[in-house]
Amino acid sequence: MPAPISSVTPQPRLRRTLGLWDLVFCGIILVQPTAPMPNFGIIGQTAQGHIATAILIAMVAMLFTAVSYGRMARAYPSAGSVFTYVGCEMHPTLGFLAGWGYMLSLLVGTLIGTIWCSKAAGNIWPAIPYAAWVVFFAALFTLLNLRGIRASARTNEGLVVVMSVVIFWFFVAAIRYLFHHGAAWSQPFYDPSTFSMSALSKGTSLAVLTFIGFDGIATLSEEAENPRRNILLATVFTCLLTGILGTAQVYLGQLIWPDFRTYPDVDTAFVHVAGRAGGPALFHAINLTILVASIGSAMGAQLAGARLLYGMGRDAVIPRAFFGAIQPQRRIPQNSVLFIGGIGLAGAFLMNYQLAAELLNFGALFGFMGVNAAAFVRYFVRGTDKSLATFLPPILGFVVCFLLWINVGRTALIAGSVWLLAGLLFSVVKTNGFRIPMVLSEAPSEVE
Repeated sequence: MPAPISSVTPQPRLRRTLGLWDLVFCGIILVQPTAPMPNFGIIGQTAQGHIATAILIAMVAMLFTAVSYGRMARAYPSAGSVFTYVGCEMHPTLGFLAGWGYMLSLLVGTLIGTIWCSKAAGNIWPAIPYAAWVVFFAALFTLLNLRGIRASARTNEGLVVVMSVVIFWFFVAAIRYLFHHGAAWSQPFYDPSTFSMSALSKGTSLAVLTFIGFDGIATLSEEAENPRRNILLATVFTCLLTGILGTAQVYLGQLIWPDFRTYPDVDTAFVHVAGRAGGPALFHAINLTILVASIGSAMGAQLAGARLLYGMGRDAVIPRAFFGAIQPQRRIPQNSVLFIGGIGLAGAFLMNYQLAAELLNFGALFGFMGVNAAAFVRYFVRGTDKSLATFLPPILGFVVCFLLWINVGRTALIAGSVWLLAGLLFSVVKTNGFRIPMVLSEAPSEVE
């Protein structure tokens, strides 16, 4: 005879060990302190030189979604993140689809890091084949995340320190170069000879992608101290710090290399800017720093993705025995970490970087729309405060994300739609044609 529920041994839970600045470090690593560097050239050419303006406008746009994330994490301090927010506020099936779509970005985030790091390392040590680097980096990300959340936080802090030193070196070299050679100090913000509102809008659409990754902070809600306060603050701080630091980087970069038409290689334009400011040593240091940043970003994506899978597995909308399990000693969703590591390993042999990046944007922006919609329903539709403060952030956040989402690459739109269709079919089977309701374990816990 089955044992009564009250006699079942409680399952281990995630451990709350992350303070505010641990969360901020995790967020910065997810976004990358060097976030605008890889896209510097393409944003510059698309915005016709107005890189700093594009980054600043993008920061404001993403802050709306950051506020929605923070508010929903305050109401639902759950590792399920998007899945929980939409499912509890709107409908469990919609929550599953939102979480399923968002899951794509987290699965692909680690895959992208595996591809990029393997190719970058191959450029430094070409004697080692690509396949060997893929195995190395997929294993590295997985092993580091299996050490536990506290160890992952310390790793993140170390990576931030290393990258900050090189970025500071670039700032010093750039300022010294500009004082010796002079510059048109306002040109990165406004150049009347090249300004075009259409070009600036397109450049801003690209610049918004610089901020993707801050959302992963919300998946750490069950491991955060005082999550109702710290998740909101960490999410907003991460967006602000990324915007300020990113604007400073691209501003100096544009001053050092003012003609956006003459980059030797648009994909690696910032590396050449660094070389002009600080010579070969800084050229190679920036190369290595972007590699380190990509390692941190891939680790962070795996960390966040494992928590989302755990939240969905715990509620049995995906197999609970595998995804809802917690490793008792280190208190981590070990199976989910291994699963994402396997996706990164296999995907690096099956997918190219461009398609993977577009799929990441597809899934992330789909999840962002879900979070903004849930925040609008909770705080404006059902809430008592019918002010602009509860109306504008989720509405503007949703509109911006939707406009970006429909403009990802055609192949990614098709592949992402197939992914969403697969999730819909899975939910149909899981609920016996929607006759069995999905039940979420997370109830509203905010004191309003």
